[in-house]
Amino acid sequence: MTTYAALLRGINVGGNRKLPMAALRALMQETGYDGVRTYLQSGQAVFTTGHGDEESIAAELAAAIEQRFGLAVDVIVRDHAYLRAVADACPFPAADLEPRQLHVTYLSAPADPARYARIDRAAHLPEEFRLGDRALYLYAPDGLGRSRLAEQLARRPVPRGLIATTRNWNTVLKLVEMTAG
Repeated sequence: MTTYAALLRGINVGGNRKLPMAALRALMQETGYDGVRTYLQSGQAVFTTGHGDEESIAAELAAAIEQRFGLAVDVIVRDHAYLRAVADACPFPAADLEPRQLHVTYLSAPADPARYARIDRAAHLPEEFRLGDRALYLYAPDGLGRSRLAEQLARRPVPRGLIATTRNWNTVLKLVEMTAG
């Protein structure tokens, strides 16, 4: 059995695309996942399973959500080892920053550095970003909502089929903790 986190993109944000976490837990249990727990209302679920891989589980969850709730939701599934590695590889001094200043955008596939090459990094200082393993780290000292760099990163043409979903540092660490077993 492997413990995973499912990251759902774009649900329960600003009162739109509502998906109650209790209903998500029930659906996941009915689908055959064990030990299902959710974190916050913004689309994180932790569970265990002995079948499938990250991509097939993500596709199965997305299909089940669409069938039950009529919502087309992008889902990324990652195991504890990956989540721990992302947290450990943070290129910014996370312990010295407020959690609202640091974010990780989880990607469904590796990022193409060429996609970000034209961003004038100096123009956005003190904000910064770095690419990691299927992740993008963003340091936004005034928070994500005020970040001009986050806006610029979101405007990059997204390759077809690439899923990207962002979590703040508190959530990054909580998912590492919850998937630890």
